[in-house]
Amino acid sequence: MLVTLALGLVLLIVAPLGTYAISLRAQYSGDPTARTRNQDALWLGHAWVDGRKTAADVTALALRLQGTGIRDLYVHTGPLEHDGSLPLAKVSPKAHWFVAAIRAAAPDVRVQAWLGDVVRPEKNPGMDLDDPAVRQRVIASAKAVLQQGFQGIHYDFEPVRSGSKGYLAILDETRALGTTLSVAAAQIDPLWYLHAIPIDKWWSQDYFRQVAERVDQIAVMSYDTAMPLESLYGGYVAKQTELGLEVTPPTTDLLIGLPAYWENNASHWGHAETVAAAVRGARLGLGNSPRPNFGLALYVDFTATDKDWTSYRNNWCLQP
Repeated sequence: MLVTLALGLVLLIVAPLGTYAISLRAQYSGDPTARTRNQDALWLGHAWVDGRKTAADVTALALRLQGTGIRDLYVHTGPLEHDGSLPLAKVSPKAHWFVAAIRAAAPDVRVQAWLGDVVRPEKNPGMDLDDPAVRQRVIASAKAVLQQGFQGIHYDFEPVRSGSKGYLAILDETRALGTTLSVAAAQIDPLWYLHAIPIDKWWSQDYFRQVAERVDQIAVMSYDTAMPLESLYGGYVAKQTELGLEVTPPTTDLLIGLPAYWENNASHWGHAETVAAAVRGARLGLGNSPRPNFGLALYVDFTATDKDWTSYRNNWCLQP
């Protein structure tokens, strides 16, 4: 009796997972034709605003961007303090210099300040986005970095639980500043019940829509998926792309994140989560959609290898 019960429980778990894996593998099949719409982005590390980078580095970065579809740079300008404040003189003393230098070297690129923090109550200590006083200080910090020359605000608050009202409130309050607003977004629940699990990995598709309605750009952090095979990971990215396209307003740019970094652990298998697989998956998910404001976003500049850049360029940027 116990053996039968145990076997039944195994089948309840394994059978759906097997079906899911087959569906992801099917998502990864086909011959993608989509190419860059010149709406891509790149996350840049903190070294660009704290004095470690030089004019020569800016010149090299501008050369690296040539021939790509990258229009936006998300430059790490935080992290914010847990109370929402930001000591600019300490954290980003060279921000004004960098913004001016890269705009001169690559005038078609938009430079946004990447701000964020860990979020309570899921992570403690952390930022409480439900606290109006904290949000007020976040807005003051956003105003301050805009004074440094940045052309927009890019938020990366993690983890944000699906349905969070405080997160929606900070987006509404930032919109009132009248600047470009973009966010790094959680993945969309591909099975319609995962967002209810209290690990804050996924948003419901409806909550993703609510966020997308409040911003100019939404970039899905489509990595750290625990997928063990490149084909499964690519199929997962294709599914994320499709789900995002279904609910992102036509006035909001939708971007899919590319894992330009190497890790090997239970949540990120380096041999599976590759830039090449993510690019192919996004192209398959996009299909023949004529949507002009769709792009890919590389995470992150200081870990991206030449192979990562080649995969992005050859599979997305070059004309067939």
